[in-house]
Amino acid sequence: MTMRSAALIPAAGQGERLGLGPKAFLPLGRHSLLKHVLLAFQGTVDELWVAVSETMLAEVERHLVAGVKVIVGANTRQATVYELLKASSAQLVLIHDAARPFLSKSLIAQCLRAVSEKEAITVARAVADTLMTRASGDIIDRSQLLAVQTPQGFKRELILKAHEQALEQGIEATDDAALVRLLGKTVHTVEGNPWLNKITTPEDYALAKALELSWYEA
Repeated sequence: MTMRSAALIPAAGQGERLGLGPKAFLPLGRHSLLKHVLLAFQGTVDELWVAVSETMLAEVERHLVAGVKVIVGANTRQATVYELLKASSAQLVLIHDAARPFLSKSLIAQCLRAVSEKEAITVARAVADTLMTRASGDIIDRSQLLAVQTPQGFKRELILKAHEQALEQGIEATDDAALVRLLGKTVHTVEGNPWLNKITTPEDYALAKALELSWYEA
């Protein structure tokens, strides 16, 4: 039997580092960051969920696509994802940052195939830059490193268990895959790309606006 799938988009962040209001609502060409992501997922999953802050509810409607369900998020990204997981009933979930708008349907399909075979997956890409430690200046072997991106995909029961353990133990992690690893589970990788870099700083946003036309032409 085919497993139901869901995309979970935590979009409750206020974008403090950018200083331009809620990051998910920032314009990028024809649409907001959030709407770019929702359009990518539309038609690829059975359920589409978005979590926003209570202060964003009045404006969120114009950034949505048909069939999206909206809930109020929590104070942290991790707690917001937990609320999304409880709201969904799908067996497979893809969790994706609203601040990564250049998401292709082909990558979504690849992630869904991978997570249907594995318990947990994350999109990641090789590190191109030379890396060094801040304190000593020692060079780090980048061949052993990957830059983690999203989507991250999981069997819902597994990621729900990981979040519940983190809640019980007071653990905060930077991404959902890290919580799954704490259960002793392997997180498999799907090849990412530079388009999926996260918009965090004003420079990131300026670059995304410069790339937006190329994205439509790609």
